[in-house]
Order: sequence, then C-alpha cells, then structure tokens
Amino acid sequence: MDRTIHFWRDLLGMRLVAGLGQPGYRHYFFQISDKDLIAFFEWEGVERMQEKEHGRPVQGPFIFDHVSFGVETEEDIWQLKDKLQAADIWVSDVINHGFIHSIYAYDPNGIPIEFSHNVESVDIRKQPQMRDRVPAAAARAGAEPQPGRLGR
Repeated sequence: MDRTIHFWRDLLGMRLVAGLGQPGYRHYFFQISDKDLIAFFEWEGVERMQEKEHGRPVQGPFIFDHVSFGVETEEDIWQLKDKLQAADIWVSDVINHGFIHSIYAYDPNGIPIEFSHNVESVDIRKQPQMRDRVPAAAARAGAEPQPGRLGR
C-alpha cells in the first residue's frame, strides 16, 4: 500500500481521503475529482498479475483492460509524461487517437492506466463518433441511452 500511496498521492497528486483496515487487509480511497474516488485493496499473500499491454487482445481469464483519467490541458499530458519518466516509471509516447491525445503507464500494482486530453477541435461528447467498421448491434442504435433495453 505504501507504493500505491506514493504513486497516486505523491506523484499524481490525488488526495488520500479515507483508509479502512484491520489485520490482513487495507482499503484506501484517493480523490480523483470533486465527485469521484478510486479505491485500492491490499491483502496478505496476493500474487501480482502478469502485466498486460493496454488495448491488446488476451486469451484466457480476463477482467479489465485499463482505466483512463482526463487531464485539463495538452501541456498536462507532457508534464505528466516527464514526471513519470523522472520517477523511473515506464510511460508510452503520446498517442493521437484523433479525438484525444493519450499516454499509458502502469501503477505500482501493475494496473494499466491512461491519461488523456481532449483534442481542442473535436468534442465527441457533443458530436459522438462511431468509427468501428462493423459496430456492435447495440451501438448501431445510437449514442443516446435506450432505457429498458438491457441485453444479455
């Protein structure tokens, strides 16, 4: 948990706002935004997962690819990249996805993370884009919520 605190609080600047625990486990919460928290557990005897490259296909049991955090400015991406490199943490080159610019890294627990900034001239929240050549059936219904259409 100490490495987790140093990474999320001290390197990334997210406040450590709560901690629960008793012998054998800890559960700590970091503030991401005014409304959002991210939580981490620590248990005795846990084996670390093998690192998985962000966005790459896998085989076998799998639950999660990566978590993404938005930053305020394009300059923030470059400053964060420099900060991660200075801390000797692997970080990708800046990737242009067309509507966001992103960098990728891993936290001390091996959790794949992305940091991104919206491209100024492209706002997918106002004008959603579906660039999948063969979109999922539910995606073809459009961007707006479709209440009562929970598929299995």
